[in-house]
Amino acid sequence: MADLIDNLPQLMAAYTLYLVAVITPGPANLAIMGTAMNEGRKRGIVIALGIFTGSFIWAMAAALGLAAILTRYGELLQILKVLGGLYMLYLAFKAARVLTSSAAAKDLERPVGEKSLWRTYLTGFAIHLTNPKAIFGWLATISLGLPPGASPGSVILVVGGCLLTGFTVFMTYALLFSTSRAARLYQSARRPLYALMALVFGAAGARMIASAL
Repeated sequence: MADLIDNLPQLMAAYTLYLVAVITPGPANLAIMGTAMNEGRKRGIVIALGIFTGSFIWAMAAALGLAAILTRYGELLQILKVLGGLYMLYLAFKAARVLTSSAAAKDLERPVGEKSLWRTYLTGFAIHLTNPKAIFGWLATISLGLPPGASPGSVILVVGGCLLTGFTVFMTYALLFSTSRAARLYQSARRPLYALMALVFGAAGARMIASAL
């Protein structure tokens, strides 16, 4: 208990940092928003679960010291950046295709059921798992929230609290953007949304690949 009280300022700083990072629009949140508005609440929740799973993997990796491994074997990080960048560029290409009239019409006519829920889940998982920025975000959060020699209880509080925050934010996006009002908004803002997604995914992919070269 005394350890918790002593580390409370660092704990709150870590929570604040992670909250700001997780609510900021990026590939993960845009993917949840687009899926929820275009394909409905169920698929919005499923892709959010996939993204949360990726976040959980990075959280565990950060807590277990993956940074030391990546520092020693830098080529692994470079490969991860290239793979993640290529995947982001692929998502940018898919979003950009919707901007053409033929792709937009086809997308509207295609039954949602053609794509399995498992594929939707894996899409969310891949978006988060292939983004090296996620691991650096977790490393920054843990570094800020945990002093050297922190107790296991403090580790659980930082990691568990941030994971709960991330889960809440992802699910809120999925539920909020799957409402009928969001659907109407989607129909009127479909092209700007996909243009933004293409821009964000493309910029993220290009930066990731450039940083690995």
